[in-house]
Amino acid sequence: MTDEATHQLLDRFLHMLRPGLPLLSVWAHGSLAGGDYQPGRSDLDLIAVLERPCTGEEEQSLRESHEGLGRLANPLVPKLHCSYAAAAELGDPARPHVTWAHEELMRRPITPVTRRELHDFGRVLYGEPPKALLPPVPDGQLTGYIVENFADYWRPRLDRPELWTENSWVDLGLLVLARATVTLRDGRLITKAEALDVLLEMGAPAEVVADVRRRRYDTSAADTSEQWLARRAELTLAFLRPAIDRIVARAG
Repeated sequence: MTDEATHQLLDRFLHMLRPGLPLLSVWAHGSLAGGDYQPGRSDLDLIAVLERPCTGEEEQSLRESHEGLGRLANPLVPKLHCSYAAAAELGDPARPHVTWAHEELMRRPITPVTRRELHDFGRVLYGEPPKALLPPVPDGQLTGYIVENFADYWRPRLDRPELWTENSWVDLGLLVLARATVTLRDGRLITKAEALDVLLEMGAPAEVVADVRRRRYDTSAADTSEQWLARRAELTLAFLRPAIDRIVARAG
């Protein structure tokens, strides 16, 4: 599932946490847990569950510890993201938790999608499994979050064409759509590899899907010309706009 650099980073991360925090569990979700992890390309998405909320001093110590990891000679460090949640606060999916992501400390919630991932295939790195500490995710809560996320987050970003020349927006927008479509249809969570096949079934432009697949799974050089990036953005938006509108409209 992982390569040596990933194992070394996770071991160092757990060694960093255990002495300084009232730690109950550490879980992996996303690609690292779901079997679609690509070293150097996938994020390392983690949740640390604590006996109580972090103090201000502990938050500062976490910041310094993560920054210290960044000085290691391990290229995967910037991809390590972790939320720190007190066990008693896990019942509220809207509650923000201290989180290290994108090389900064912030606060954000553990979404219903992440919670369902943890229940379905979360990987235990330390302590108790998710089902022992994390409340189950009702189907209505999961689908409601997905639709709301499309309406409030993704729709407005479709009106910012400058975003869609970037690989990250194309990849995430298309993969989120395909994975959400399957979840809304039959309740399953699928991997990013499976989502690429679903995109083709949905009528996504084949050349854009091939571009995403190549950059995620192949070693061949991708086309980075301005002409292709502009065309890719146009094709992506032409596909996403009506697809997202249909999802939101069906939900009323």
